[in-house]
Amino acid sequence: MDFERPPSVARKKRTRRVLLAVGVVVAAALVTLGLSRMKPAAPSVERATLWIDTVKRGEMLRQVRGSGTLVAEEIRWIPAGTEGRVERILGHPGDRVTESTIILELSNPELVRVVLDAEWELRAAEADLTRQRVELESQLLSERAMAAGVRADSHQAELEAEMQDKLAKDGLTSELELKRAKLRAEEQGIRHDLEEQRLKIAAQANDAQLAVQQARLEQRRALHLLRKSQLDALRVRAGVVGVLQLVPVEVGQSVTPGTNLARVAEPGRLKAEVRIAETQVPEVAIGQTASIDTRNGIVPGRVTRIAPSSLNGSVTVDIALLGELPRGARPDLNVDGTIELERLADILYVGRPAFGQEGGQVGLFRLVGGGKEAVRVPVKLGRSSVSTVEILEGLAEGDQVVLSDMSSWDAFDRVRIN
Repeated sequence: MDFERPPSVARKKRTRRVLLAVGVVVAAALVTLGLSRMKPAAPSVERATLWIDTVKRGEMLRQVRGSGTLVAEEIRWIPAGTEGRVERILGHPGDRVTESTIILELSNPELVRVVLDAEWELRAAEADLTRQRVELESQLLSERAMAAGVRADSHQAELEAEMQDKLAKDGLTSELELKRAKLRAEEQGIRHDLEEQRLKIAAQANDAQLAVQQARLEQRRALHLLRKSQLDALRVRAGVVGVLQLVPVEVGQSVTPGTNLARVAEPGRLKAEVRIAETQVPEVAIGQTASIDTRNGIVPGRVTRIAPSSLNGSVTVDIALLGELPRGARPDLNVDGTIELERLADILYVGRPAFGQEGGQVGLFRLVGGGKEAVRVPVKLGRSSVSTVEILEGLAEGDQVVLSDMSSWDAFDRVRIN
């Protein structure tokens, strides 16, 4: 048979159950709150994948670096001297050439005709000069013969006057004959003087006419030589000793005067043209020490020129090579150039990190706990070089920091290093 439970006992059981449920809920809430406030576990990073460097104090060499090529200091472009068409290409890039080496041959039939015309005009001018010289010489001889006759008549008149003077003194002739003889002698003397002047003027006139004809002849000769030199220029020669670098024309191509047909460089005198970022160029100055890496040796150098304008974000800097060139050095060889800006004494410096700008602030992981962990610390950077950077704040001498790209762990301020 069933017994009815007292009301107080049932009430106590219900109260106990409610309190138990509330306790479970409160406990779950406390566990959730605690878990939410716990820091995430530090991720692990393999030491072999990290670039770790130690902060040092001492002298830091500031440098800038760029890539470029070797170029010849003496480069000669060989232009076309006349219009023509390329018939044969005899030289090829890399060939050693001398002044008389023929690089290519051009053709110009019209120029051949012009040269022949100039040659015939020159021969005609030479013949005209010879003819005129003969004619003028003949005229001058006639003038001289006439002058000689007048001179003889003058001498004869003088002798006649002397004879009449002697006869007059001896009373053998009259005064009238004496005066007539002296007058005739005076007249012949005047004619003689005039004829001599006429002969002199005639000789000068002949010289002037011959000079005009000679000038015309020289003009024809110069024109012929010019045309002939243009014809000779159809066989294009190097003109200098060096290495043929470029022949930018093809067989059958028509060229005009002044068109560049070839480029020759003197291989023994090279310089480096290095491209430096335009943000770093303001610190580069003429005369600074540099070094050129040819991949087969390093050659010392000196900055000699800085281009006034930039191209594609870089500025070309010319570096004169001061040392002996290594074997294999040639024009257009790719090289790396390093320019020394300054030496900073007694400063803190470390290897240049994979990120961060000169004069900016960056977060670097500093090794702690014997190198088993790394914590992020803010670091203020100073002046930078190719592979090092000055430390202004945040690190001390002897600190070890991770310089690798740690952007994958931006969400963490601590990492474990295995």
